[in-house]
Amino acid sequence: MHDSMEDQFLPMYSMTSGVGKEVLPDLYCYTNQIVNLCCVGNPDNSGEWVLVDTGMPESSNRIVEMVEERFGEDSKPQAIILTHGHFDHVGAVVDLVEKWGIKVYAHEAELPFLTGKQDYPEPDGSVEGGLVAKMSPMFPNEAVNLGSNIEALPDDGSVPHMPGWKWIHTPGHAPGHVSLFREKDRALIAGDAFVTVKQESLYKVMTQKVEINGPPRYLTTDWTAAWESVKKLEDLNPAIVVTGHGMPVSGQELSEGLARLVKEFDRLAIPDYGRFVDPKH
Repeated sequence: MHDSMEDQFLPMYSMTSGVGKEVLPDLYCYTNQIVNLCCVGNPDNSGEWVLVDTGMPESSNRIVEMVEERFGEDSKPQAIILTHGHFDHVGAVVDLVEKWGIKVYAHEAELPFLTGKQDYPEPDGSVEGGLVAKMSPMFPNEAVNLGSNIEALPDDGSVPHMPGWKWIHTPGHAPGHVSLFREKDRALIAGDAFVTVKQESLYKVMTQKVEINGPPRYLTTDWTAAWESVKKLEDLNPAIVVTGHGMPVSGQELSEGLARLVKEFDRLAIPDYGRFVDPKH
């Protein structure tokens, strides 16, 4: 394995950094600096749970502390599921795999970025947005290399060690981006397919003002695919969502906000200018 996130600590924080929220009895959202990760599984069954995404670089110790507080000392997940491989979702993945000795799963199209074969495009600091967008060129875009510790998600849409959940390919923000959905309670883990904070604005990131919006602009490379992915998720009629950035949202606030985003995606989500923006959009 090779950890390209080593020594890449970024001093960025929101007001909810270090705070965990039990969204459902078996769905726990933890904010690691500016990004959310999820523990899926009931703490009463401490050996049967999964970690979705692994936060910011150099954050493994804080994540382990959160895990042991929720599930007990020396607890570890059955697996790690990655919504995608951007730096703020794989920041601690190599450290955690080395500590826990577990498998990681991601979409097949994301594997080149997780096996050291291909770096992501550099973040677009020219994109319309705010201060975070302007800062984005300093964000790492190098691939991590998990070697034989990572596998592609099953073709049948099932999610390893997450019975009742299915993965849905939601590209646009990243080629192999996936979201996770459970039909019985319509719970959705959306990753960065859409978010509930305007991620380009440093003020809104810090204050976590709820605002259902498209994926972070400075790393999204295919806006047509991103719009189709949001439509796909709205069609699921989710009841509650945890996104990669921002607060969990449910009920009418979610349904109305997501419907508005789908209808006005070109105005709300697609930037007016940037390296990955089609001028004809």
